Amino acid sequence: MRAPALYSAAGTLLLTTLAAAPAGSASGASGAPAAAEVRGTATAAARAEAAGIAFGKCAEVEDLPGNVQCGTVSVPLDYASPDGKQIKLTVSRVRATHRDPHNSKRKVPRQGALVFNPGGPGASGMYFPLIGVMPEWKRLAAAYDLVGYAPRGVGRSAPLSCQDPKHFYEAPSQAPTHPSESYKQERIAQAKTYAQGCAKRAGSALRHYTSLNNARDLDVLRAALGEEKLTFMGASYGTYFGALYATLFPSHVRRMVFDSAVNPDPTQIWYRNNLDQSAAFEGRWADFRDWIAKHDKVYGLGDTAERVQRSYDKAAAQLAVEPAGGKVGPGQLQGAFLAAGYYDDYWPHRAEALSAYLKGDPKQLILQAGPHAEAAKEAENGNAVYTAVECNDASWPTDWKVWDRDNTRLARVAPFETWDNVWMNLPCAYWSAPRQEPLDVRTGPGELPPTLILAAERDAATPYDGALEMHRRLWGSVLVTERDSGTHGIAGGPNPCVNGHVDAYLLEGRLPVRRAACAPHPEPKPREHSSKKSAARPAA
Repeated sequence: MRAPALYSAAGTLLLTTLAAAPAGSASGASGAPAAAEVRGTATAAARAEAAGIAFGKCAEVEDLPGNVQCGTVSVPLDYASPDGKQIKLTVSRVRATHRDPHNSKRKVPRQGALVFNPGGPGASGMYFPLIGVMPEWKRLAAAYDLVGYAPRGVGRSAPLSCQDPKHFYEAPSQAPTHPSESYKQERIAQAKTYAQGCAKRAGSALRHYTSLNNARDLDVLRAALGEEKLTFMGASYGTYFGALYATLFPSHVRRMVFDSAVNPDPTQIWYRNNLDQSAAFEGRWADFRDWIAKHDKVYGLGDTAERVQRSYDKAAAQLAVEPAGGKVGPGQLQGAFLAAGYYDDYWPHRAEALSAYLKGDPKQLILQAGPHAEAAKEAENGNAVYTAVECNDASWPTDWKVWDRDNTRLARVAPFETWDNVWMNLPCAYWSAPRQEPLDVRTGPGELPPTLILAAERDAATPYDGALEMHRRLWGSVLVTERDSGTHGIAGGPNPCVNGHVDAYLLEGRLPVRRAACAPHPEPKPREHSSKKSAARPAA
């Protein structure tokens, strides 16, 4: 699951089949008790509390402005061996401003640190503290130190890689919605090679990149920040290991916001969640096509969703024969339009690029869909961490026939993302590291302070059923739904109703009734200069 665009992080959520672990169990692949990890986490947290974080100037490679401070916190690679190898996680911070944006004379008291994770797995939160200058975040920035960090494996936090980044982008590429047997065999070979690359490059450390360890790292970070209890906001995948944290360390929780919640049911982690996501993206792709059809006078791509689909298919066919700029093929087109399934503010840009391409001008499409060589290292790193965490977290089908059967059926009704999702996750079928059993996320009455769950009703990356399941499993949680909307990551966005609930909770501890609803934010409008261009429809 990709992280919200607001936080400029990359990633993507996806999925696996597995029997649920016993309630409250956090056992590893061997089934051994988790007592060693419990003791190891307590040891590491005590050391971090004593050491603190020496915040100072950020390294040049972080590309952060001078008002952001950076530091590191040490965590064990293996929590069962807290005296063994240590890795350093990079951390960023902007201190609370104490300035009330609505009353310059009022000094706002500090409430502690607000720690944020944007998802992935594989996304960095290092840029999060910059968000405080935006109007929607100024009240929170007044009361909280805004803290971001790069989770284990990401960026400079013990970085993980599975192949030479120079070979990560293979462009142009194909994106068949009904792949041939020969194409499937080609992708199977690529998945095996990628899994082998992860094992070779990471060695014995590979097994320690897990969601449970991400949750344990979060507790060590809490202690290093000097916070007795954690105030946390997780988006997308960040909601999953945030829920693991709430289950493992309920007494350490102050306030938690789960924005665009992953379905935490152990039987969903991760294969079945992936199937659900592919199905949900078909609905969001339909929403986008309906919007383009509504603005046919601007884009000329068709006045019905079916005609828009034909325009898209025509572009994909042309790109298969002659890639735009030599690097944008059907695969890059699909990737660009998949991003629009996450964020509707991309819709005008993508529709304009498709329209211009079919009228003979490929520049916008190349700019929006073309791979950027300078980003290859970061992209490969994010993909490596994503793969390692999800493959390690749970059992996956190891028989290709299972993948082929399930996704062939699904692609008949949901062709847009299904096979692309398969190729992204297929290395997990050939994974050599031990698999864990997913923790049964569940808290009982009085175990956990009330928490806030946010969800858009038509979110494709984390389908709405996941928020309902998270709500059922976290006792005392409150669910706020943005109706008839599909943006992935809604905190601090364009909906004042959603933002009002977030502010009331984080600033005052106030929550609505057990469930609340917000009207959708307005649909995007075609860009002004687009409407002034010729609306001549490209040949169908």
